[in-house]
Amino acid sequence: MKKFVLVALAAVAAVFASKKAKAAQEEQALWAEATDSVKRA
Repeated sequence: MKKFVLVALAAVAAVFASKKAKAAQEEQALWAEATDSVKRA
């Protein structure tokens, strides 16, 4: 039973870390878009 709880806890932690990493990547992309210099034709 302890092994099952540990595996479930590890899975939850992995999902949480994945979501947090994705959110950070999206925020970085947003900042990059907002701060890039505008190229004029």
